[in-house]
Amino acid sequence: MLRALDQWTREIPVVSARGKITDRNGEVLAGNQTAYSVYARANAVEDPDAAAHVLSALLEKSFEDTKKLLTDKSRSEITLLKQGEKSVVQQIEGTNLKGVYYARDNKRIYPYGTLASQVLGFTAMGSEGTTGIEKYYNEYLAGKNGEILYETDLVGVELEGASAAYTPATDGMNVRLTLDYRIQAVAEEVMGRVLETSQAKGARCVVIDPNDFSVLAMVNLPSYDLNDPPRTEIEKLNALSRNRLISDIYEPGSTFKIVTAAANIEETLRGNKDALPLNHIYPSSRTRSVDGTTIKCWSDHANGKHSNQTLKEALNNSCNPCFVDIALALGKEKFYEYLKAFRFGNSTGIDFSGESIGMLLPESTVRDCDLARIGFGQTIAVSPLQLACAAASAVNGGYYYTPHLLKEIYADDGYVFARTEKSLVGRTVSEKASGILAEMLEGVVRDGSGKKAFIEGYRVAGKTGTAQKYENGVIAPGKYVSSFLGFFPANSPKYLALVIVDEPQGTYYGSALAAPCAKEIFEGIIKIMKIPMSS
Repeated sequence: MLRALDQWTREIPVVSARGKITDRNGEVLAGNQTAYSVYARANAVEDPDAAAHVLSALLEKSFEDTKKLLTDKSRSEITLLKQGEKSVVQQIEGTNLKGVYYARDNKRIYPYGTLASQVLGFTAMGSEGTTGIEKYYNEYLAGKNGEILYETDLVGVELEGASAAYTPATDGMNVRLTLDYRIQAVAEEVMGRVLETSQAKGARCVVIDPNDFSVLAMVNLPSYDLNDPPRTEIEKLNALSRNRLISDIYEPGSTFKIVTAAANIEETLRGNKDALPLNHIYPSSRTRSVDGTTIKCWSDHANGKHSNQTLKEALNNSCNPCFVDIALALGKEKFYEYLKAFRFGNSTGIDFSGESIGMLLPESTVRDCDLARIGFGQTIAVSPLQLACAAASAVNGGYYYTPHLLKEIYADDGYVFARTEKSLVGRTVSEKASGILAEMLEGVVRDGSGKKAFIEGYRVAGKTGTAQKYENGVIAPGKYVSSFLGFFPANSPKYLALVIVDEPQGTYYGSALAAPCAKEIFEGIIKIMKIPMSS
């Protein structure tokens, strides 16, 4: 019965409107533009040659290809044009061709083009989400198409005076993100400049709110225009559309010292006799010998540099041997408790596909030389998001939340279907330890290697990082990752940013290259949010 009905009816699709994607303020980042699609039923086309001449000219297709479509009776319906302009459809309508009809469609548009392209993702010709948020929340954004059902004769020609059955479309719901397009735009502008001036392979930045781990900005450069993705160049498209802040991993280097310092401070406060006291004086030697291997500081320690430091000074100077001492003093079992509490080796749980869990050596296989290197950010690989979340927890009072991009899902009439609430995963350190660490990291920006992130009148804190890259298990000469992880205000963090410049040419130290980027981004946030100076 159903098959017979199909043979005697003609369906015209009623396309649903895909839900909008907005930033936290309601600014539309992905929306729709009215378009039209043209269809034909070969059985109902009266004169294929004449129709092909007219349509091939209007649709800018070859006569042969158009006629082949119009005479293809193996299918009940042929799509001649997808998401075309209204002017083209109006011309086709004026020809009054039998067996040819059109329907309203929607074309996906991205008003800001390249903005947050790897976060938003794109759709397959305006319908199903293919990447990013478009894919992750597709079931809510997509909606459900309706149809108009006309009665026809056996060859598919509409019967004169026949009635039509109408099933309305159900539009998709809207997705409001935690992103702030203004902060995103500032971060993209800053990172775009450093990408160009340093001739780097890539430039990335993530900005989060340490109070709930909502993502305020995610920058992955180089980027691409969401309105014109290189769909025919699959390898290029995959590379440009990849959200490397979530999916890729790297050895973080000295920014990881934030985690090592946090663990030691907490254990000191707990009275652990193995932990090194806050006033402990670290030996001035440039090297440490562990398991027969020699670990060096980046500095030559000449002329009294890095001599007899405290933990605060070791952070200022980013002195590797001091953090080797901390890791070894805490021991494998205790240090791994903190690594796991900070979620290394696990996903953060962010609402985005393809998250990496990083690379953490199994505890049972770790030697002292491995543990020593983990202490200053080697022999461990993390995603940038993992590191940002760990640092946020270390300085926000010790609270680790689930990071998220979704603020709410809502309908056009204002009905809120779902809203993301702050979700506590666990505690990492105490509020007292967190406060001590934040104060030390403020000193890094005020007096140490992070000076180029200093902003007069604002309490900025952070840590620089410069990591060598490895290829095929050996150090790749001349290839570095420059980074800075900072936050403000230091005494009550509201904004935290991780800046990464991948394989810069020329200057490559995080203190010289990444720290100034963080300063510019923070200055942009201060201007946008009209944040007054600290009293």
